[in-house]
Amino acid sequence: MIVLQVNQIHKSFGAEEILSGVKLEVQHRDRVALVGRNGAGKSTLLKIISGEISYDSGDIIMPKDLTVGYLEQQSKLESDMTIWDEMMTIFSGFREQEQQLRRLEEQMADPAVYNNQEINEKVMQEYDALQHAFKDAGGYQYEADTRAILHGMKFYSDDYGKKVVSLSGGQKTRLMLAKHLLTKPQLLILDEPTNHLDIETLSWLENYLKNYPGAILVVSHDRYFLDQVVNIVYEVSRHQVRKFTGNYSRYLDEKAKQYELDQKQFEKQQSEKAKLEDYVARNLVRASTTKMAQSRRRVLEKTDWMEAPDGNEKSARFGFTIAKQSGNDVLNVRDLKIGYSGKPVSENINVKLYRQESLALVGPNGVGKSTLLKTIIKEIPPLNGDIHYGTGIQFGYYDQEQANLKGNKLVLNELWDDYPMVNEKDIRGILGRFLFSGDDVLKPVSSLSGGEKARVALAKLMMQKANVLLLDEPTNHLDLDSKEVLENALLDYPGTILFVSHDRYFMNRISTKVVELMKEGTTEYLGDYDYYVEKKLETEELKALEEAENPSVINKPETAASTSQIDKEAKKLERQLTRQLEEVEQDMEKLDLQIAETEEQFTDPEIFQDHERLLPLQQQLEELKGQHEETMALWLELQEKLEQLAN
Repeated sequence: MIVLQVNQIHKSFGAEEILSGVKLEVQHRDRVALVGRNGAGKSTLLKIISGEISYDSGDIIMPKDLTVGYLEQQSKLESDMTIWDEMMTIFSGFREQEQQLRRLEEQMADPAVYNNQEINEKVMQEYDALQHAFKDAGGYQYEADTRAILHGMKFYSDDYGKKVVSLSGGQKTRLMLAKHLLTKPQLLILDEPTNHLDIETLSWLENYLKNYPGAILVVSHDRYFLDQVVNIVYEVSRHQVRKFTGNYSRYLDEKAKQYELDQKQFEKQQSEKAKLEDYVARNLVRASTTKMAQSRRRVLEKTDWMEAPDGNEKSARFGFTIAKQSGNDVLNVRDLKIGYSGKPVSENINVKLYRQESLALVGPNGVGKSTLLKTIIKEIPPLNGDIHYGTGIQFGYYDQEQANLKGNKLVLNELWDDYPMVNEKDIRGILGRFLFSGDDVLKPVSSLSGGEKARVALAKLMMQKANVLLLDEPTNHLDLDSKEVLENALLDYPGTILFVSHDRYFMNRISTKVVELMKEGTTEYLGDYDYYVEKKLETEELKALEEAENPSVINKPETAASTSQIDKEAKKLERQLTRQLEEVEQDMEKLDLQIAETEEQFTDPEIFQDHERLLPLQQQLEELKGQHEETMALWLELQEKLEQLAN
């Protein structure tokens, strides 16, 4: 079933054309990605589809009863309610039904009703019908669903009483995402949903979206996420879109093949065009050949010549150099405690960094990764411990908040004021390498998009020629093309890198070792991100085997040792539940596929018109849906048990 058709959509802002003749189609249970460079029009297209902004011409076709959920990049969720009450607004219908059920129960308990057979039967019939409708619609599981999704989005029972207005911008965006997931619209539109999510939450969201019952249309710059979730990619480029089947990696392969074909076709056309132009130039003035030349000139004018495959889509081109080499020992952090205003965030931090290493700092949100970077550059004083700096080190710091950019300055002055001895031509040349050309350099910084500000910050960082780069979420706001340029620049960088990132693909390409930061300390892994994940799983499996081989006595009086053992048992149970949850999710995925395949058979005219074949098919579909409901109930039960363990 088609849930969305976009036909010949045109959109301009003033004289600037954004979209031209865009076509796009989304079917039930499709997972569709919109990809393209910053400014290509991806978010504009999502806003048009969701009805947020108008379009100049074309058609948006959706079924009348289609439910649509749209998550913007910046959440507009402003509420004086608590987190739990805000989530319960989704289920106002269920809550009214619950109240009605309670009223009917009170009536049935009333002796006057109970002793009147006619009235009693009528009330019981009404109660029975309402209860069945309530159960079939999911009325007995909506609170469990809510807890499971809030847990996935890192909101725990202790957070439920917090006011929504007191949350940070990132927390509001996560809460809005949770609301959309609970609402379960038939078309879920997500604009950069992976922003503000740590790696654990990202993994949870990926697994959830794989089993999502509706269609998904998403814009994201997270390659791991796109590879895991989507099965169709539309590339937005030069005001139009082009469709590719498969995940993001498949799209890259197909695009490369298409580029080669387009380039050959373009070169062939250019050769033909050059011959025609040459013929016209040589023969137009000759009386004997002027008619032939005029005929070829008309061919030149009427032919729709193919544009160059590259078009005007330039890539940034930059690299990082160093002014002087540092010593071999760059940084030695020992027993460090960090925090603000005397309140610790993390402690027992131990990190060693050597020349030309690239260290990825990972950990959950709020554990102090950014705080550690700021402590290292002495922007925040340490609460305890020691930081030993190597000889000859020069730090270059990239702030994810871009707080060092002055909103009232022009782009040109952001660089020139820091380096007044460099002439204007060279400053403009550097900005040109970061895609700021002509009058772009005279724009106020405050008017720039997130991606443009990131490029300005990277330009300033490049000019520092520091031999140690501290990067806090450097890929935030960058499109996929700019990310690749940054990755290549960092791979060629002759200095040392310490960085924080939630981009797993970026970490895999850049990191030579990973340090996991938790509130109670750090753990070092000598490899890239995939190695870190592999070793963590291996460690957990070894612990589980040890516990299985050496079962402890649980019935001892509770001492420090027995408490520790109970904790181990809880962790073991958590791992078992997690494995069961993964198995159930796989079962749900298989059932979803079987349901989709069975439903597709209903569209076959031969089957649809044959009642003998249709009846068993209908029974099979009902059985599959029943199994799906039972599996979903088990999934929710496991999620609830995991949540209880966490609390």
